Amino acid sequence: MTVTPHPDNGPTMTGYAWSSVAGAPVRDLFPGIRLRSLWSISDGPSAHVLEMAPGSRWEGIDVHRPGPEEVFVVSGTFNDGVRDYPAGSFIHAPARSWHIPQSVTGCVLFLFYPEG
Repeated sequence: MTVTPHPDNGPTMTGYAWSSVAGAPVRDLFPGIRLRSLWSISDGPSAHVLEMAPGSRWEGIDVHRPGPEEVFVVSGTFNDGVRDYPAGSFIHAPARSWHIPQSVTGCVLFLFYPEG
């Protein structure tokens, strides 16, 4: 398949978006856990960076609703309450699944919610 670039569908196209982690709004979720929102569509998909300090742990159970959660471990080691995932790991958590996010060493995660 060949795609012919046109000015109408390039980086200036409506809907094309970018952001930087440094400039993203920050929300403290729990002690040592902060969320940086990169992109979202109202009641739809969203992308975030989650930073977990060493020894941090989610308070309670993180349930994935309404849809799945896609996680890429950018740095450090993430633990879901069962196993460790080192940097470079990808995790697909189906809708209605749950885990207890935590990290002994600290970690940075890229999170994508395809259904909100």
